[in-house]
Amino acid sequence: MASVTNGSRASEVPIADLAKQLSDQTSRLAHLEIELAKRELAMKGKRAGIGAGMFGGAGALGFYALGALLACTIFALATAVAAWLSALIVAVVLAVGAAALALNGKKRVAQATPPIPEQAGESVKEDVRWAKSRAQTARQ
Repeated sequence: MASVTNGSRASEVPIADLAKQLSDQTSRLAHLEIELAKRELAMKGKRAGIGAGMFGGAGALGFYALGALLACTIFALATAVAAWLSALIVAVVLAVGAAALALNGKKRVAQATPPIPEQAGESVKEDVRWAKSRAQTARQ
């Protein structure tokens, strides 16, 4: 038997009961950590979904605005050069811009991966450190 302090008084608790309590508490802790990770990922997913929807709406409106601006640019250049040449110049400039955006976007996506629950991972590490220190204290 081992002596365990419960509040301000000591009681005798069999080691088998302590082992069962440890097993139950460890299992409960693992379930709680998994639940924390699920909630954290759900929250991040919801934020990402809302942001993606907003980007989609902005993209649609921007597409129409860009079309009108491109038509204006082509018509303006057509006063100085042939209409086909002004359309070609605008197309080349757009292709260069698209390539730059694609490369920058690829870099940003690479920085955002992998999508892991960081807080839950830190919490698990803290729990392991605490359990190890308690185990070492109990041995002494």
